[in-house]
Amino acid sequence: MVARIQQALVIGCLGLAFAWLMIGWERSPVWAIVGALGILVLHVFVLGLEFLLLGWTSRASAPPGRPTFRQMLYAWWRESVTSTIVFGWRQPFRSRQFPDWSGQPGAGATRRGVVLVHGFVCNRGLWNPWMRALQKHGCPTFAVNLEPMHGSIDDYAPIIEAAVSKATAATGLPPLLVGHSMGGLAIRAWMRRVDADARVHHVVTIGTPHHGTWLGQFSHAVNGRQMRLHSRWLTQLAAQEPLQRYQRFTCWYSNCDNIVMPAATATLEGADNRRVPGAAHVELAYRPEILADVLARTPIL
Repeated sequence: MVARIQQALVIGCLGLAFAWLMIGWERSPVWAIVGALGILVLHVFVLGLEFLLLGWTSRASAPPGRPTFRQMLYAWWRESVTSTIVFGWRQPFRSRQFPDWSGQPGAGATRRGVVLVHGFVCNRGLWNPWMRALQKHGCPTFAVNLEPMHGSIDDYAPIIEAAVSKATAATGLPPLLVGHSMGGLAIRAWMRRVDADARVHHVVTIGTPHHGTWLGQFSHAVNGRQMRLHSRWLTQLAAQEPLQRYQRFTCWYSNCDNIVMPAATATLEGADNRRVPGAAHVELAYRPEILADVLARTPIL
């Protein structure tokens, strides 16, 4: 569903930009080009608004938690490029580029299995660079599609359960789970439902709003409301988890996250919380140190 919606958006934007260019060319070629480009880069201005809100919500934070203007400007540029690739190509058109591991149990696997869980309004195409790298290193890798797109986070548990079962069967060992943004909450919801501590080697979350996000107040989707700051759903989730569970978590977060704000909401008490300065929300998923950390945790021996 996400791929089809994003395909329609990309094709619609391209069509609208082309129509603007053709209609306005005779009147003013310059303004026709400017208008067409404006349609194509509209998301860049939306991202700019998010970074303005980030600066406003982090004004009370103390350094080094408070992002500098230079950090936010650089993060805005990086996120503009990254989000164009992810939402304009990988997710709408290349979400099936790398299929899940299909080998026989134990055949060719030199590392522990990895389950990749994407976030809000995303799909498995987000993980294409990860799938390429992990499978190259012999990791049985499984990337899920969380649907329905705007359903309850609790309803994603069976999808994660199926992927974990396949990853476990591939090596006979508990897999490592990686969740970006809402994906980290989906992993926690799955662990609560099946009491999965013994079935998980480790959990890595990347820009996950563990305590919600200030932007959640603008969402009317079920899962969006669940991610509001200190929402009832998040409070109940935390109350039903044993504190020692968080020792299995590594939480990567950034002071320039334009979606999860304030930045500290992406951490968990007792977890290995690691701050990446200057990285925006989607770009954070592609930081090489995070992939390197995951690979370091997957050797079987």
